[in-house]
Amino acid sequence: MSQSQLSPERFIQMGMGFWAAKAVMSAVELGVCTELAKGAKSAEALAESLRLNGRGVRDFLDALVALNVIERDGSVYRNTPEADQFLDRNKNTYVGGILEMAGARLWNPWGRLSDALRTGTPQNGMSGDPNHFDHIYSDPKMVKLFAEAMTGISTQTARVIAQKFPFGDYRSFCDIGCAQGALPVQLALAHPQLTGIGSDLPLIKPIFEEYIARFNLQSRLRFEPCDVFKDPMPKADVYIMGHMLHGWGLEEKKQMVKKAYDALPKGGALIVFDAMIDDDRRKNAFGMLMSLNMLLETPHGFDYTVQEGKQWLKDAGFRDVSATALNGPDSMVVGLK
Repeated sequence: MSQSQLSPERFIQMGMGFWAAKAVMSAVELGVCTELAKGAKSAEALAESLRLNGRGVRDFLDALVALNVIERDGSVYRNTPEADQFLDRNKNTYVGGILEMAGARLWNPWGRLSDALRTGTPQNGMSGDPNHFDHIYSDPKMVKLFAEAMTGISTQTARVIAQKFPFGDYRSFCDIGCAQGALPVQLALAHPQLTGIGSDLPLIKPIFEEYIARFNLQSRLRFEPCDVFKDPMPKADVYIMGHMLHGWGLEEKKQMVKKAYDALPKGGALIVFDAMIDDDRRKNAFGMLMSLNMLLETPHGFDYTVQEGKQWLKDAGFRDVSATALNGPDSMVVGLK
C-alpha cells in the first residue's frame, strides 16, 4: 500500500472511542433503557421521566440510535431487542452493572494510565489504594455495584462453562469469589443434579442471597463466607475461580491454586477462567487491556497467558490440565486432582 492510500481514520476512531463509551455508560446510569422498557417515548417524555434538561437530550438520544443502542421511529424512541433484554435494570438478564462500574469506578483511573505506566502504581485513589478490594468492600454502595458488575461480565461466560465442562460427572461445586452469584445460578439452572456454594467475604452474603432468590434456587445454592488466604476452603467436588486470579500478584495466584488442589477430593477439579491472553500476545486485546486495568486498580495484579495458567495448575499437582476458549475474550483452564 502506497503512502497516498494510508489513512489515519482507525487511529482517530480509537482515540476518540471514549465519546461513544461514555454515552453508553451515561445511558445505563440514567436508566434510559429501563425507562424505554416500559414503552416507547418521545424525547420530551424521556427527558421528563429521567429529569434531564432539554438541551442536549435529542443529540444524546440520537447518538444512542446511531450507536444501535436504541431505535427511533419518527420522533418516538424505543429499545433495540438487545437493549431491552440486557440494559433494563428490572430484568434478570440485566448486564449493565459492568457499565455502571466502568463509569463510577474505572473512568477516572483510566484517565491516569500514563501516570500508572510511569510510576507502576494503582490510580484508583489520589495516590492509589493499597488494596482495591479493601477500597471496594469498605463502601456498601460500591460493594453492590461491584457485585452487579461481575454479573454483567460473567453471565454469558457462565452459560458457556455450563456446557463445556462435564458437570454431569459431579454433584457439588464452589464458586470462590462468587460476588452476586451469576455463575452459581447459571450452573444450577443448566444442571439440576448440582448443589453449589457461593463463597466470598461475609458482606456479600445478602447480595448473593437476594440474587439467587430471584431464580428460586435457595434449596440448591447457599453462601459460605471465606477469605481464601486465611480460611479453609468450603468442601466441594469442583472449585471455580473466575475473573479472580488476575487481581493478584504471582505468588498469590500460585497460593490460591495450590490451596484449591490441597482442599479438593481425589477426582475433583479446578476451573480457572479469565480474559487470558493468547500465548503469542498478539490477538486478545481485551485481555491485555484488562491487565492494564489491573495495573490501575491493584498493587500487583496482572492478566496472564493460557500457557501460564496451565503451568500454575501443573505446578500445584493437577493432572490432565487443559485449556478451552469460552465466549469473547475469556478462556478457562481446567485441572483434575
